[in-house]
Amino acid sequence: MKDLTQNKATGINSIGLKVSAIVFLAVLLTGLTITLAFTTYQQNIILQQQQQGINRTAENYQQQFERQLQELQLKASRAQQVLLRHLMRSELPVPSVTERLNANDGSQRLRDEWSGVYLPAGSATAANSPELNNTARAWQQMMPLLQQEFASVFFMSASGYLRIAPADWVMHVESTVSATENPLFQLVAPVANPERALRWSPIYYDAVWQKWFVSLLLPVYQQDRFLGVMGFSVNLQELTQNRANLGFWSPLNRSQLLDANGQSLLVARQEQSLPMFSIYRAGGPAEPQLEQVARSLAKTGLSQPLAPLAPDYLLTVSALPTLNWYLLLYQDRRQLLAEQQQLQRQALLLCVAIALLLTLLLYWFIHQLLLKRLKRLAFAVDRLGQGLLPGLFLDNKTDELGMLNRAFVSMSREISDLVEGLNSRIAEKEQAELQARKLSKAVSFSSSGIAITNRHLEIEYLNPFLLEMLAQDGSQLNGSSLLKLFATDLQQLQSDISHTLEHRQHWHGDVILQPSQGQDEVPRWVTLAIAPIRDDKGMLSHYVATMQDISFIKQSQKQMEQLAYYDALTGLANRSYFRDQLRKAISMSQRGYYSFALLYFDLDEFKLINDTLGHDAGDELLIEVARRLTGRLRDDDLIARLGGDEFAVILSDIKDKGHVGQIAAELQQAFASPVRLGRQEVAISSSIGITIAPDDGIDEELLLKHADLAMYEAKARGKNTYRFFSQALNDAANQRLLIENQLREAIREQQFILYYQPKIDLAEETLVGYEALIRWLRPDNTLVPPARFIQVAESTGLIVQIGEWIILEACRFLARQHSRGYAVSVSINLSARQFNDEQLAVIIEQVIRRTGVDPAYLVFEITESMLMGDTDAAIKQLNQLKRLGVSLSIDDFGTGYSSLNYLKRFPVDELKIDRSFVKDIPEDQNDMDIVAAIIAMAQKMQLRVVAEGVESEAQAEFLKQNACYLVQGYYFSMPLAEQELSQLTFNIKTQG
Repeated sequence: MKDLTQNKATGINSIGLKVSAIVFLAVLLTGLTITLAFTTYQQNIILQQQQQGINRTAENYQQQFERQLQELQLKASRAQQVLLRHLMRSELPVPSVTERLNANDGSQRLRDEWSGVYLPAGSATAANSPELNNTARAWQQMMPLLQQEFASVFFMSASGYLRIAPADWVMHVESTVSATENPLFQLVAPVANPERALRWSPIYYDAVWQKWFVSLLLPVYQQDRFLGVMGFSVNLQELTQNRANLGFWSPLNRSQLLDANGQSLLVARQEQSLPMFSIYRAGGPAEPQLEQVARSLAKTGLSQPLAPLAPDYLLTVSALPTLNWYLLLYQDRRQLLAEQQQLQRQALLLCVAIALLLTLLLYWFIHQLLLKRLKRLAFAVDRLGQGLLPGLFLDNKTDELGMLNRAFVSMSREISDLVEGLNSRIAEKEQAELQARKLSKAVSFSSSGIAITNRHLEIEYLNPFLLEMLAQDGSQLNGSSLLKLFATDLQQLQSDISHTLEHRQHWHGDVILQPSQGQDEVPRWVTLAIAPIRDDKGMLSHYVATMQDISFIKQSQKQMEQLAYYDALTGLANRSYFRDQLRKAISMSQRGYYSFALLYFDLDEFKLINDTLGHDAGDELLIEVARRLTGRLRDDDLIARLGGDEFAVILSDIKDKGHVGQIAAELQQAFASPVRLGRQEVAISSSIGITIAPDDGIDEELLLKHADLAMYEAKARGKNTYRFFSQALNDAANQRLLIENQLREAIREQQFILYYQPKIDLAEETLVGYEALIRWLRPDNTLVPPARFIQVAESTGLIVQIGEWIILEACRFLARQHSRGYAVSVSINLSARQFNDEQLAVIIEQVIRRTGVDPAYLVFEITESMLMGDTDAAIKQLNQLKRLGVSLSIDDFGTGYSSLNYLKRFPVDELKIDRSFVKDIPEDQNDMDIVAAIIAMAQKMQLRVVAEGVESEAQAEFLKQNACYLVQGYYFSMPLAEQELSQLTFNIKTQG
């Protein structure tokens, strides 16, 4: 055996080295590219996540800050009402003065337990004047509730004196300070504040406390006479102390507060030489880029993009509109990405090392497993090319090279057999001619239709079975085009066949044969296969077409599709077919072919028709609705019944919203005329929700959700209309879901409390009862008003659990009042869901037994609208409640739709006049006449009358003159927590 290791390829000519070098470069470039791309992408993701994080943090701080200011404003407004009530009284006892200081400058300084008075020299107000005494009593009532919220509470009188708490202030204030000639007083005086609005002061310096403050200022008027300014000071450092928590979410967070002029609010800044009421002055942020942001905010606010001004920072700016401040929250990009850049360098070095290691391993494997054997085979091929038989040893392994070696050995053997092979080909040709004759007979007697055409598809032969299917004479069809055998309405298919044969010379599919004259119109489906016939040179000479009758299969498919994709009742498309077409429409819109609209229908009051006339009548109605809607749609539109009384329409190729609105209005005309169901004529209407793709989304479930939201908006707008989807609807739904989840948590964690508004008897000037009002106290000590969550609780059914808790807590409160000897009642509002609950009377009875209260002191308030639905069921529920011994009251009387005929049937004890009729007394004569009429009617029917919303002495006097003695409202007291009721000065009705 000859050694084949000679003439080896070496150096750069080695395939192994070339392949290894290519692999090394490929692996290295790929690794570097992937590493750079991944690390860059990761850095971008980190920047995006951090930007989103600071956006959320800034938004949360802005919401908390604004909520804190709103709470302070609410408390300040309530304190203002307390001051006004005391200023209107003239017979208050004189408070004791614990300290009196007559200064050398002629001013007087008085101090009692809760406040101090500063009377400058020459003041027109005497130290013992009634006005000073009244304000002192007001401060005694207010300060126990306000001292935790405000650094100081002051009243700058227009007559020149100043009352303030803490009282130490008046003992240290300089005599040059004027109660009226100062920027705080001038800010809300009539000249600068003709609208009498609440205002926040700029940041100013208090020389007594040597701190910076911002004050909430309210003008005080009595019968259009300006009395002075009431102020509530908040320490700037305490007001902004929550800003320190911004770093809790990320140690890289930095923040600054800026005012409207771009000044940085440095709350730790101390000044000792500034005069009283000096306005805050400071520069912008120390960092140059952030200073540019501050200057831009001072000039244009948030109207211009700010991020380009500070490229070295991630930042966001949130407006604090109440004080006209800005929160600037930012992070240093270099600190944020330092660790990522270090990891990037390490990853690049690792890629180089891995590429080098892989290349070395690959070169070793290629040399050991491939190159040695290829060299041996190449030498053997070279010998065979020289005409020498390669008497060499080639391995016979089972891999690809082994297969190549065996093929080479086999090829050398076949050369010797070439002549014998040619003889065999001659014999095979004779055998082929015999097979061709057999094939010709098989075609003639085949049970499939067979046609042979020239290369231009002109018919040359049709077998007998095909002629039978066509019911035509073969001589008439010879020379005509094969495509004329198919139905004329398949022109597009015929073009597709010609095009496909021109490029691929094969075609397969299902077609309909053209019926001959006199033949029935039932389509005859065949499966058609067209294949080329080539001559000995491989050139196309003819086509052969085979056809198999599949009409029965097509008919079966059609019946199955009808069952699978169409509604059995209306014949419309069903949900499955509809969603399939919806996905196709979405796909077409994504490719830019057209926009389409999705309309979601729901018949109004369909359940009522089903319940009253029966399900057969409901089915007839659905069939008629389907017929009417189908008649008003275009051929390209799809209508489907999704189930029950729900319908959906896909409007394809729409122009704009106006176009869709016209079609929706046209569809609603289908419901204009009533439908006769048996002997009844039923008026019908529908609510339609509309969403447009791809503008509103390109996801199937998302579009269905949007259309459903829009439909429910149409129902909420009074039904029998249509509404387009908007982002506001989606936001409202998400907000509603958030409140619902928070409500469930609030129920579990008992986050509710009850406030009680006193009910006053004007005749006896005594407190005779309370109305229980729910409040939601969140864990962060924020109060959520009922208007934000009661409607959600009502719609979700959570109001039943909340209502049970209210009844139990109110009864416990009533039991505590009775144990103290007070003969007061408690009014409890019932929701519609509660009132319709069959277990309501049982629940109330269990609570009465559990708490041991006297049911005669329980009053349950029901609105008119709750009684006007099913009046018989309402009367039944009212009678069950009356049997428990409780009283019943119609709340918000006059705003609903109750009639006297119904009113006399309801076993109620009390009418509650709605606040909307009371608020404009005595200015509105119509409201006065309505209230007087309600009082007179109630007295004739022997019903108690309660007026709510009384906010002035004139309103109380009018009600008293018209014999309405039971009243409640802010004039007497705002709703208070139970522990605050002891501060009321009313005489409380006692037992016995």
